[in-house]
Amino acid sequence: MKRYLIGLAAAFMVIVTTVSFASAADVALTSVGQSPDAMMVKVVLKSLSVKPDYDPLMKADDLSDHKVLIAVVGGSSKGLGAAGIDKDQEVARAEALLDKAKADGVKVLVMHVGGPGRRGTLSDLFISAAVPYSDGLILVDGADQDGLFESLLGDKPVEPEVVPNVRGTKAPLEKILASWEIL
Repeated sequence: MKRYLIGLAAAFMVIVTTVSFASAADVALTSVGQSPDAMMVKVVLKSLSVKPDYDPLMKADDLSDHKVLIAVVGGSSKGLGAAGIDKDQEVARAEALLDKAKADGVKVLVMHVGGPGRRGTLSDLFISAAVPYSDGLILVDGADQDGLFESLLGDKPVEPEVVPNVRGTKAPLEKILASWEIL
């Protein structure tokens, strides 16, 4: 009986380790614009038991075996400076990554969680680069007051999920990731 319980415990640990590993490989998370907002999304994902491959400077070559790429848009001059890149280099990096995601059949979820306070010329540059690639879109209330996101979606069959704040992203994140067979 003791051997049976030890064997059962070992099998359980192998299964749990395998499932956790699979979740980690399924989701890639990056910032587009180098704002700290992607870190906040990482915390929300953790509450859903999703451990993403997170790299704020993820390059196209880093995308492998992922099913979903979450691109959190929001411009930060300070973040760009700390990363040692300028806005044009960031747009080029993001577009190459998003092109690779689309070519590989990876679903793209674009999130803007800064709300209207994180909008402006710099952020709008990154929003304009990322949103056309989106298969899903989550926005904090007020982020699309000027209709930029809607206009960038065009005729795409993507319905933006609008939430009151970053904490409010949990339910739509869970819904979208479940519909994409991640959860």
